[in-house]
Amino acid sequence: MAATEEMTAVAGDGLVLGRYRLGRRLGAGGFGAVHEAVDERLDRWVAVKVIPADGTAPERARREAHAAARLDHPGIVAIYDAGEEPGARYLVSELVEGSTLAALEAAEELSDRDVLRIGLSLADALEHAHEQGVVHRDVKPQNVLVPDRPRSWRGAAKLADFGVAHLAGDDPLTMTGDVVGTLAYMAPEQAAGKRVDERADLYALALVLYEALAGFNPVRRDSPAQTVRTVGTVLPALAKTRRDLPSGLCAALDRALRPAPGERGTLADLADALEDALTDVPDEGGTIVHHPLERHPGSLGRRAARMLARATWLAAVVAVVLTQPAGVALLALLALLPAPLALRHAPHLWLVPALAPLLAGAFPAVAALASRWTRRAALGALGAWWLLLAEPLLGYALLIGPAAGTIDREDFASGISLAAAEVVAPTFGAGLPALLVLWALAAAVVPWIVRGRSLQADLVAATAWSSGLAAATSALAQALGTASPRGLILGAVAAGALAVAQPRYFPHDLEE
Repeated sequence: MAATEEMTAVAGDGLVLGRYRLGRRLGAGGFGAVHEAVDERLDRWVAVKVIPADGTAPERARREAHAAARLDHPGIVAIYDAGEEPGARYLVSELVEGSTLAALEAAEELSDRDVLRIGLSLADALEHAHEQGVVHRDVKPQNVLVPDRPRSWRGAAKLADFGVAHLAGDDPLTMTGDVVGTLAYMAPEQAAGKRVDERADLYALALVLYEALAGFNPVRRDSPAQTVRTVGTVLPALAKTRRDLPSGLCAALDRALRPAPGERGTLADLADALEDALTDVPDEGGTIVHHPLERHPGSLGRRAARMLARATWLAAVVAVVLTQPAGVALLALLALLPAPLALRHAPHLWLVPALAPLLAGAFPAVAALASRWTRRAALGALGAWWLLLAEPLLGYALLIGPAAGTIDREDFASGISLAAAEVVAPTFGAGLPALLVLWALAAAVVPWIVRGRSLQADLVAATAWSSGLAAATSALAQALGTASPRGLILGAVAAGALAVAQPRYFPHDLEE
């Protein structure tokens, strides 16, 4: 790093890129050294990575800057600036006061619950990166920074170093057959030099968490040659080392570490398992900010809150069966029963779709309050399903009206077969479930469109989104030959207002 040390003093005024005054060196690696620095233009502390202008380092620096520019997440180290001067390239990022995950593991300063909190933050950050077309490809403890004072659970850990990331639509940094990343944390397909996708990051994250919980990396051996032979094998079950951990957590990590990418599940699956186990693992010595799921209203524990949510849903099912005529009960059960399947790990959301008949066209904006796109889509589809079944139950149009040929409630209320043949079948036959797809897509994309950075930009984006939703609903109704949709303008205005308010007034979304 001697050459790098010399390059930091090139500028006569002691500044790099005309504004950053370098201070002590924080660390060094194969691609340069990182210094703390003062941004003299904005009077703030930053981190500056100084990269020699030779070999592949400049290209990796360019890639890291381009990757980070696509991302905006508290669990990802933000890049502020990038530039070149003779002999060096510079990357300027936020200065994270804290330690690496590797250092905390070595010092044995993490509780099991801390590890799960870190895992939830990283899963959320990686899901955001993948949504923006970025695959990190080098998730490892050394690239995970743990702030001393995180501002929220999403920033409980920060993913750094996107220098070997793959960007959708960009040329690959290496040709197929080359290998980038860190061997002991590579997915088998990555180590084999094949093209990788988000499942490689899932594998690496699971391996990082396995190591933090078990105290050793099951892939790493005494030499690189021995490690290579371990990559791609079935790894020892985590439960063999940590019998005290919840079985669901161990099973989820073991699944995410399967050699075949198609058998690993998704980041959402792993995050669900981390959430389920969060308050079932010890927190002695824990130092990381609590996850919202540890702070339910009324001081209820995570398990008690889930039990209460399930009990409330079950009470609704029992009430419907015991108090309603057979035909009405059939439609109500058809509305209630899909939620536990679509939102298996989120019982607190099972009854949220019941708001759809009240909110009509504005409901997709409510569904958009969920943090994960999978849950947003599920809520949107379930809300549309509730609406479609509520219209024949109530006997009038809430949005697009009952399907043609649907009989009145008085005629089907007491007969299950009549309700199935004369209400459910026409609804499916008319193609009305296409509304489920429309609302699922509408709810899923809201946080990607309305980013919370600028009120003016958000107003434009929310207006375009709500207008598009209203236009698509109208076109769907026309194509299916139903009645003209009711309340589209009011629904569009309400949906747009909710979309703008979501990142400002609902920062602790439906998940919290």
